[in-house]
Amino acid sequence: MDQDARQAKLITADQSNEYPLEQHPATLGTDVIDVSSLSQQGLFTYDPGFISTAACESTITYIDGDAGQLLYRGYPIEQLAIHYTYPSIVHLLLKGSLPPAPDTFEATLCEPRNIQASLPTQNQSAHPMGLLLSHLAHEAAHQSLPSNKPADRLQQALDAIHVLPRLAANILRTLTEQPILEPQPNLGYINQFLFLCFGKTDIDPKVTRALDVIFTLHADHEQNASTSTVRMAGSTGTPLYAALSAGISALWGPAHGGANEACLCMLNQIGSAAQVETYLNKAKDKSDPFRLMGFGHRIYKNYDPRARIMRNICHDMINLNQGSKDPLFELALTLEDKALNDPYFIEKKLYPNVDFYSGLTLKAMGFPPQYFTVLFALARTAGWTSHWLEMLNDPHHRIHRPRQWYTGPTQRDCPHQQTST
Repeated sequence: MDQDARQAKLITADQSNEYPLEQHPATLGTDVIDVSSLSQQGLFTYDPGFISTAACESTITYIDGDAGQLLYRGYPIEQLAIHYTYPSIVHLLLKGSLPPAPDTFEATLCEPRNIQASLPTQNQSAHPMGLLLSHLAHEAAHQSLPSNKPADRLQQALDAIHVLPRLAANILRTLTEQPILEPQPNLGYINQFLFLCFGKTDIDPKVTRALDVIFTLHADHEQNASTSTVRMAGSTGTPLYAALSAGISALWGPAHGGANEACLCMLNQIGSAAQVETYLNKAKDKSDPFRLMGFGHRIYKNYDPRARIMRNICHDMINLNQGSKDPLFELALTLEDKALNDPYFIEKKLYPNVDFYSGLTLKAMGFPPQYFTVLFALARTAGWTSHWLEMLNDPHHRIHRPRQWYTGPTQRDCPHQQTST
């Protein structure tokens, strides 16, 4: 136990019962109270959506939602996005430090790995996330259970970060009726992926850098729904690819990884800047089913720090690829400006999040909207595997098994019925 822990207690309102607990300090942010002993006293805590529950101890990512702060291993996301590349972020998340020789580590990350040649049949109308799940499940069928050796598990994580972009690129090539390509030497991690997607080696460095930063911004985000799902599945000892498949399933939802695709659909629905006011009023009307996508965040109660960076990247990609202002981008700017100056959104602290601009940016880069969440999954694989490693390296880890507050019927006898013969 933590030697810095302080004694705490839970006392019932009538003071008839008292339960000793321990309070543990965090290096940053909110301290935690260990309530695990309450089950021995016949009590469970009830916290729908895990609003106030820390499901694990972690050293990877820290978020201060009120301040709009995001740290990877203590480093601000703004500094990492400007000064480092995504492969360096992979090293940081997996190993806890920035690489002493970034080029050498990136070369290691790009070393050829085998993927299964026989891939599931692909339907042109299927969603790319469903296809990614199928491909990864196919890979999982050939993967062993996690090794007891940390070095072997780290290698599995590196393999996953190499393999998933190849699977994802194969999906895009098939859906666009293009032949699947083989990796080329000496392209680098991001350029290799872009080559496998579009078949070009002369990628504009601005595009490469933009996608690199997008991957960095999405690499990890603490204990979100998909990361927690990877941890829960991984706690059973399932193969890594199976745990990642569980995370991808969680990421697919429009409230999580699918939000940028949903945001682009919303902008198309609004149609023009002249309609912004109408749709803002619809968003404020609780009886109206319209939902304003790309604003607000479960954690951030201030401006999402990733959104500031994403906004600049979006400007660059629109200008680079179209040479003129994109109507949807102009619509997004109008929507952002009006929402940020609307008393309702100010009071609710509904600021633009990273999804508000990422969909527009990826569209400008040539990716179809239904493919956006696949790109999110590729970037987040670094975070998922880091949390998987952290969990398995913890000597005290155990299978995740939440409890429930049961409010169903009490025990009762079945009605007597004649058994059919």
